[in-house]
Amino acid sequence: MSFNQLMPNKDTFSLVRLLIALITLAVLIGLQWSQDGITALIVVMLIAAIGVFFTIINQFLNQQHQVSTVLTAIANGDTSLGLSHHHPLQTKLKEVNQKLKHSQTLAQSQSHYLQTLLSHLDIAIFVVGDDGQINQKNPASERLLGALPKNIAELPALAECINGSSTDRKLVVDWKKGEQQDRLSVQITCVVIDGKALKLVSIQSIYLALQAKEQQAYKMLTKVLTHEIANSITPLSSLSQTATTLIPDTLVFDDLEDKHDLALALDTIANRTRHLDEFIGRFRTMSQLPAPKLKIISLTEIVQRSLKLFEHQWQQQNIEFLFNYHKDYPLMADSAQIEQVLINLLKNATEAVTAQTNKQIQLTLQQNSQAQVSLDIRDSGTGVPEHVVEMMFVPFFTTKPKGSGIGLSLSRQIMIQHGGDLTYISSQPQGYFRLLFS
Repeated sequence: MSFNQLMPNKDTFSLVRLLIALITLAVLIGLQWSQDGITALIVVMLIAAIGVFFTIINQFLNQQHQVSTVLTAIANGDTSLGLSHHHPLQTKLKEVNQKLKHSQTLAQSQSHYLQTLLSHLDIAIFVVGDDGQINQKNPASERLLGALPKNIAELPALAECINGSSTDRKLVVDWKKGEQQDRLSVQITCVVIDGKALKLVSIQSIYLALQAKEQQAYKMLTKVLTHEIANSITPLSSLSQTATTLIPDTLVFDDLEDKHDLALALDTIANRTRHLDEFIGRFRTMSQLPAPKLKIISLTEIVQRSLKLFEHQWQQQNIEFLFNYHKDYPLMADSAQIEQVLINLLKNATEAVTAQTNKQIQLTLQQNSQAQVSLDIRDSGTGVPEHVVEMMFVPFFTTKPKGSGIGLSLSRQIMIQHGGDLTYISSQPQGYFRLLFS
């Protein structure tokens, strides 16, 4: 603090002078009154004293009002008002204003930073009040959940777990947006801010991650089974073939039928080991799927190329087919693998309509509100039974007498490796398959 700040300012000297004048007048009035009684001079001096007194009171009240006005303005966030140039608190007020302006600027910068951060997060974050009102949300909320209502009660699947939480909680919720199935990881944090009970809710989709883990588990299982079965099959096949060749034609049995039974047993062992070896080959297809070689492709061209492969067969079987699309969607994908998926699904659709009177296959290419490209494959078949839907993507599960149970499982694995998914949409009158590209 400087020497000038320690010295009294002009307003202080004015008050001191008025006080001294008032005291002097009071003393003079007292002396004059004691000597001469009430005279004209005493009256004048009394009037002067009263004037000085009210001047002091007025100046004090003005300063109090000015200070009160400035403090009220500061409390309301307005730092533009100031005290008079000679006010004793003028210097301190300038320091306070500077610090307040700096704090406001810093708070605005932090708020802008947080808003920018929230807008770039892929995790949905929103704040729910005690009355269920959604007070704040980030853009990812509507990208993941769709247009959010004003009250969480309008989202029953989430409202039940959010409203029923009185403490911090983490859970998994099945979610359906339109026809698309999803699984959400929901974390709820209960807080009190400014005396208000709030719930901070963060949500992220774990559906694709779970699918990827499931496919990885299947892949590891097939590797183990392939290794163990192959180690047993190879010597069995070799031994059965060797044993067959070692049986001499002149070998005599007490019962000729025993010789035929032995030959049949060895042939059966050889045949079964050969079938098991083919089965292992299909296992290897699942466990050794190569990583996709990504490059920019035209999805429309791949669909049209796949349709060409079935065009002649469909004409012979009087199957009508239609490809609906409004525009092409370039994607980063492995064209060979995506084409293999389409061939598997079109082959299944062809088999599904073979026994039908009305034979139709329809493909629809479109983009949803989340900027995801989807390709729907519909047919006029009877659809997939409900009990089969849950198992249809499990490796080696099949309802066909000569099916391998690999096509759908392999197709889904390819789509998951591309960051997408293959799902079956159960709807009326028939369900349909959907390829989803992120």
